[in-house]
Amino acid sequence: MIHADGDVYEGFWIDDKAHGVGTYTHQDGGEYKGNWFEDKQHGKGKETWPDGASYEGNYKDGVKDGKGTFIWSDGSQFVGHFKNNMITGLGVYKWIDGRIYDGEWKDNKMEGKGKFTWPDGRKYIGRYVNDAKEGQGEFKWPDGRTYEGAWKNGA
Repeated sequence: MIHADGDVYEGFWIDDKAHGVGTYTHQDGGEYKGNWFEDKQHGKGKETWPDGASYEGNYKDGVKDGKGTFIWSDGSQFVGHFKNNMITGLGVYKWIDGRIYDGEWKDNKMEGKGKFTWPDGRKYIGRYVNDAKEGQGEFKWPDGRTYEGAWKNGA
């Protein structure tokens, strides 16, 4: 099926709706290959964007939902859980500069217990609220110094 805007769907249909396995190619070069249910991405699939970003994993009712891997165009990546197109639940985010956060997320933000490591050996293990250290946590420096205690707004 070719849409008026130039987008193309090729795959299985039921009752005039994409249903089963199919590929949807956007006019700008973006693409989704995977499972469909009543015209919505549903089940396993892979989506790619013109800038090189990609997502491979589970969809529910047309949005990322469940376990998946998102790779941004700069090479940063997240492997973990999504809910309603948002990073939510447990997962690991790796930045291209070597920083790694492994822990809990809510609405695309570090939220809950987690471990953040830096390439120079620094490490924080503790709680996060809204992407900032908050509550009890322990920070270790490569030279052996340690701070263990309460954090507020990242400090």
